[in-house]
Amino acid sequence: MSWIDQPIFFIDFEGSRASGILEFGVVTIQGGRITATRTGLCAPTGDVRPEDVAVHGLNVEKLTGHAPFVDEWEYFATLREHGPLAAHYAGVENALLKSVWPYPRNSPDFARPGERVIDWGPWIDTARIYAQLYPQFTSGGLGELVAAAGLQPELQQLAIVHCPSERCRYHSALYDALAGAVLLRAIARDPQLARLSIMQLLALSTLNGTKRDALQQRELF
Repeated sequence: MSWIDQPIFFIDFEGSRASGILEFGVVTIQGGRITATRTGLCAPTGDVRPEDVAVHGLNVEKLTGHAPFVDEWEYFATLREHGPLAAHYAGVENALLKSVWPYPRNSPDFARPGERVIDWGPWIDTARIYAQLYPQFTSGGLGELVAAAGLQPELQQLAIVHCPSERCRYHSALYDALAGAVLLRAIARDPQLARLSIMQLLALSTLNGTKRDALQQRELF
């Protein structure tokens, strides 16, 4: 089965370990299309530093009255059961997710068909995929990469439809998740890359040669 036939959940968080997750954005991709989006603000669990507010624009006043991120357990655990999670520089999102819930429920291991695992990963990572497939792009930063790939107009059109008007910019969780999803959809437009399996896409999501080769060997044998 091609990776484009499998639901993939592209995730972005705003916040830090100090403040907790303050905002989440999730984009569901399947069949080369965006089929669903969800976003929400969350009450801080620690200090919201002024230098962080300067980046994401979420101060304590904007977050007052919202439930903490921990209340979203059922939603995120269910996502993990139905498809692999994806992010741009996935280590950041993985660390934030694990800071709230170290493990999901017992879920399919999409790197090993038929196996199950109690882990949020392995993740699909667009930063690492693009670094391997398109080395001509000199920056792996999300905004720089979207612009270099000529995808900013597509992102802006999607953001107008899906994002809250006041969060229609980079360093807003759903906007950044849409940016990563646009990068992933662009790969699906290449017929050769569209035929890859989930295992092969996961192999491209690591720059660790040993892990990448192990995943590829599982695919072959």
